[in-house]
Amino acid sequence: QLQFVESGGGLVQPGGSLRLSCAASGFTLDSYTIGWFRQAPGKEREGVSCMRSSDGRTYYADSVLGRFTISRDTATNTVYLQMNSLKPEDTAVYYCAARARMVVSGCLSRRIYDYWGQGTQVTVSS
Repeated sequence: QLQFVESGGGLVQPGGSLRLSCAASGFTLDSYTIGWFRQAPGKEREGVSCMRSSDGRTYYADSVLGRFTISRDTATNTVYLQMNSLKPEDTAVYYCAARARMVVSGCLSRRIYDYWGQGTQVTVSS
C-alpha cells in the first residue's frame, strides 16, 4: 500500500532553517507530482511548493519564494522541503502530497492531490 510518512517538524527561531522530509513507499516519487502544503490555525490549507513530474518544474507561493526549496531524492524515494529564513507566519502544520497523474500547468491546488502525509508541526518562535 502507498505510504507517505512525514518528519522534520519542530520549533525553530525566526531566521532559522528547517528541513521537512516525506518518505514514500509503494510508489516512485519521480513518477508523481509532489507538493507541500500548510495549514495555520484558523486558516485554509494552502499550497507552499510543488514539483511537476513531467519536467521537474517547481512552483512556490509568493510568501515563501526565495526562502523555501522543494526537492526529491530518487535514491531514498524522499521528498524534502528546505525552509530558510523562517518567519513566525510560517508556523503551521505542513503536509506533503502526491498526485499520480502528471500536470502540465501549476500544481499548488490541494484539490488535485491523491495522497497525503500525516502532517508535521512547524513552529517559528523566539
